[in-house]
Amino acid sequence: MAARLRAIGRAALYGVAAGLVGTAAMTAGELVEQRMTGRQDSHIPARTLRILAGRPTSDSDDYPVWNHAMHWLTGAALGALRGVWSVTGIRGPSATTAHAVVRLAFDQTLENATGAGAAPSLWPAGEKAIDYLHKGVFAVVTGLASDAMNRPVLVSQAGARSH
Repeated sequence: MAARLRAIGRAALYGVAAGLVGTAAMTAGELVEQRMTGRQDSHIPARTLRILAGRPTSDSDDYPVWNHAMHWLTGAALGALRGVWSVTGIRGPSATTAHAVVRLAFDQTLENATGAGAAPSLWPAGEKAIDYLHKGVFAVVTGLASDAMNRPVLVSQAGARSH
């Protein structure tokens, strides 16, 4: 069991790196999209992190450092998850699809639980599509990097027929 835990820890660390690569790709894509569409930065991630940290926040203030911190910390944390998935055999397109959903759900759970953001059902359709696209880029790039760095050495056959 100790060897398995070491492999999972190593995969999680590689996943952090993959998540940072995915965040870089997502951020670059957002910058290109914003230049093309004129869409302003969202400051909801910053407000979410400030609320979680017990810091004051305002709807009229921008917190660019906090915004980046939230993006990169989320990417690293969810990259670690993807790394564990990769080493245990949860890989490829189906894992990437699931990971995109996890990324969206994670963001929305924190943003709505803290009161920093509105539920996606209240967003304009165009903004929702843009957010889904960017989170999809994160998931694809993170998944490709994680699957490349983490061989599926911990695939278990236990319970293969129980589902």
